[in-house]
Amino acid sequence: MIDPTARVDPDARLGRNVRIGAYAVVGPDVELGDDCEVGPHATVYGPTRMGAGNRIFQFASVGAEPQDKKYAGEQTRLEIGDGNTIREFVTINRGTAQDKGVTRIGNGNWIMAYVHIAHDCTVADGVVFANGASLAGHVEVGEQAILGGFTLVHQFCRIGAYCFSSMGSCIKQDVPPYVTVSGNPAAPHGINSEGLRRQGFARADILALRRAYRLVYKSSLRLEPALEKVDALARDHAPVERLAAFIRGSDRGIVR
Repeated sequence: MIDPTARVDPDARLGRNVRIGAYAVVGPDVELGDDCEVGPHATVYGPTRMGAGNRIFQFASVGAEPQDKKYAGEQTRLEIGDGNTIREFVTINRGTAQDKGVTRIGNGNWIMAYVHIAHDCTVADGVVFANGASLAGHVEVGEQAILGGFTLVHQFCRIGAYCFSSMGSCIKQDVPPYVTVSGNPAAPHGINSEGLRRQGFARADILALRRAYRLVYKSSLRLEPALEKVDALARDHAPVERLAAFIRGSDRGIVR
């Protein structure tokens, strides 16, 4: 179901029941899975691979060249999973040769208007980007994170799973899993307890995460001795183990 005013390159590969709206452009080396929808005036450039059931709303730009002055036409790509919603004026760029050469978006993400996802970013599943949130290049976002409106994330930062950033947060360092942040620069404000309850986390695990948070952020201990105490909690609570592993793996340092 392709509007007669749309422009679809002969080399594009379309699955079953794909819908392409008026004046939309689908370029060469683009693959759209079954039941995808490309809205009016939206553009999808390749190389881009997209799974099933994705909705791209009007005026979005998906798979364009990276906004990186070092980019010199290398063959890089964008990979998008299934069931994502990409709203108006969203921009998602392909990767660069200076990194892994691919931008990856997982499944079931809700990407609201004016969001920007830059080159070489990796977004897991079930992430919510509120209006105007922006990722610089090489950012990683864990599953079920929520980025509030106009959240800005500096390049090479990692946003842990189940995090929450409030409106207008400016994130310049890694955000550990389950943590709520706000401000410029973003600072931690406890565990995302309400979000964890909604996701079905056990009460005992949430309480253990709160204790781990207090050890890392509220005690007088230096980071490594605090993490040694967190390790004791982690023996009985897998989410705490994930928190400790993320912090130990941080190259940029965590928000403080």
